[in-house]
Amino acid sequence: MPNIKSQKDRVVQAKKEAAHNKAIKSNLKTVVKKADAAIDSNAADKDAVMKAAVSAIDSAKSKGVIHKNTAARKISRMAKRNNKAAAAE
Repeated sequence: MPNIKSQKDRVVQAKKEAAHNKAIKSNLKTVVKKADAAIDSNAADKDAVMKAAVSAIDSAKSKGVIHKNTAARKISRMAKRNNKAAAAE
């Protein structure tokens, strides 16, 4: 445990930020899983679910929780799977 006041404050801030980032990442994983399931099952609302997933990914990117290239890769792969499923219909 730090002795310096500013470092004590940083410990508290780091815990708070870690909890915030963890909540965002957890929500992101949930939304992406729902989108993947909707694409796999060819659900009627898959476009709306995919739009929500892309929005969540962009939100996490803008908050600095995930890297911009990671966000682009996730969105690209999801869109590719969605387009492939749509072409198979």
